[in-house]
Amino acid sequence: MLARQFPGAEIDWWLNQDLIPLLSGDPDLHQLIAFDRRRWATPFGWPHLLKTIRQLRARQYDWILDLQSLARSAALAWLVNADRTIGLDDRREGAPAAYDMAVARRTPSTHAVDWYLDVLQAMGVPIRWDFDWMPQRDAVAASLRSRWFADGQQWVVFQPGARWLNKRWPSESFAQLATLLLRGHPDRRIAILGGRSDAPLAAPITASDPQRCVNFCGELSLPEMVEFLRMSRVMITNDTGPMHAAVAVGVPVIGLFGPTNPLRTGPYGQLAHCLQATLPCIPCMKPTCRHVISLECLLQLAPAAVAHAVEERLKTRSPDHAYGIRG
Repeated sequence: MLARQFPGAEIDWWLNQDLIPLLSGDPDLHQLIAFDRRRWATPFGWPHLLKTIRQLRARQYDWILDLQSLARSAALAWLVNADRTIGLDDRREGAPAAYDMAVARRTPSTHAVDWYLDVLQAMGVPIRWDFDWMPQRDAVAASLRSRWFADGQQWVVFQPGARWLNKRWPSESFAQLATLLLRGHPDRRIAILGGRSDAPLAAPITASDPQRCVNFCGELSLPEMVEFLRMSRVMITNDTGPMHAAVAVGVPVIGLFGPTNPLRTGPYGQLAHCLQATLPCIPCMKPTCRHVISLECLLQLAPAAVAHAVEERLKTRSPDHAYGIRG
């Protein structure tokens, strides 16, 4: 949207180096600036940090948009010294003190995407959706298609990992769900996505049907993950980053939520397809469960109920909304 409003602008993106492949080659970006959190957290990384700051100051930016609104991102924005800095009015770490303009969240339940879009509106940039948010990488898609989609398999994606332990629906529940979804559907396959550290979470799922459940944890690059999602039928996922990538490429999602609030960070445009128990402690927004029955919010999500939601979702296939589709 920024590139359309300002066709001659050079737009740079500062982000964690592990995520660089997700956006490399994006035609709207001038350059990607890698941030190595582990390296910059020690004195050995400070010379590189100072070099990066000097290089960014030399760019003489007109605007810096800080949509993280954390202490480190706000500090970098302040040190780079753009003409104007705008960010979110999120007081978690005092970041707004570094901004020229801080955009407040409309309501406590306003979705994060809508909050980000309010930043653009504060800049006078109109909101439009007639574009492909994440263009297909044809070569990557062709390679995956020849290896995994050539025989007409219908892939259902599981995402059992999440940064917080109490956002993870139990792997045993995913395994029961796999059994239910594969029964009576010989063309279906289960793909388990995640990083290499998520491989132990995949083990009980693959054990439920070793021939039809494939563990891709740590095996796919970020571009491969995106293209695999794009060609899949549906994704069943905890509250985690790949869920948002699936929505961005138009994949129907079933979101499994425990301690977090799907109204704020659920699959954008698909919130009606989030499953969450009803307990007085939900959403606690805490990374550690202190409930009398540990992880009860997730244990109450029965595999049979999730399977029913998935089958209903598969009847139509089309998501309610995807980036680049809504008019």
